[in-house]
Amino acid sequence: MTSMPADSSSLPSSADFSRTDAAQQAASDAVPQSAGADAQGAAEPTGSVEDAARQAATTRAPSISPNSKDTGSEPPRRGIRTYVLRRSHFSAAQRDAWERLMPVFGLPFAARTLDYPQVFGRSAPVVLEIGFGMGDTTAEIAAAAPDVDFIAIDVHTPGVGALLKLVEQLGLTNLRVIEHDAQQVLRQMIAPGSLTGIHVFFPDPWPKARHHKRRLIQTPFVRELVAALRPGGYIHLATDWQDYADQMAEVLAEIPALVAEPVRPFETTSLPCPRPSTRFERRGERLGHGITDLVRYRVG
Repeated sequence: MTSMPADSSSLPSSADFSRTDAAQQAASDAVPQSAGADAQGAAEPTGSVEDAARQAATTRAPSISPNSKDTGSEPPRRGIRTYVLRRSHFSAAQRDAWERLMPVFGLPFAARTLDYPQVFGRSAPVVLEIGFGMGDTTAEIAAAAPDVDFIAIDVHTPGVGALLKLVEQLGLTNLRVIEHDAQQVLRQMIAPGSLTGIHVFFPDPWPKARHHKRRLIQTPFVRELVAALRPGGYIHLATDWQDYADQMAEVLAEIPALVAEPVRPFETTSLPCPRPSTRFERRGERLGHGITDLVRYRVG
């Protein structure tokens, strides 16, 4: 288990990101994308879902988390970053939970596939959540589905601490946290066909047109998500930005392996997990934004 820093001064911040990556990000913004390629420069994959995912993973430059350390002779390549490490207060309670509970409920990033029964101590359906904010919704879903195991990924350290605090308060044993870039985790740690569900609730909408390439939900990445699902598994997307909802729907429609209706019964009535109201949803409603939920199921 990785060691924990003694204080919050050693944690990554948006200031660290801006100092180290500003020139690199500006350069990536200036490079036009070729026709027929996705936002990270990958050609449209063909063949089976798994073949498409492998092709996408090998042709796209990985998005590297600021927490990761490269030990090779060449600097790590960066893809289009889909998130910003925002500066926010890291409370004493969050830091305490992070330091005490990350060794217990945290999974360090590693370039090897997770063994779910070993991680959770049982065999159960596994749901992956990408981006959980402060963790309220994630903890609520996990508490309502004790017969399902959850892996939650985020890069925001205060949010990780907040979720771990809830894990302890609610006595959750079916939730693990990875603090790392979700695209790398998916490619390096999640076996193809191993997930029962994937949740991506209210990802950053990147509302300016010139930033749309930074949106997480793009066809090549969703192909990788679908390849990680077992047949009959589901993917649930949610957003409060209408043009992003339209883009999500278009992306899902481009993948023949996804259908709108369940293809077989799930092994538990907890699935697919219903989405409780989130803080982002309530904020969007106050701003007059409609909420769009998109659920699709993988055929065999």
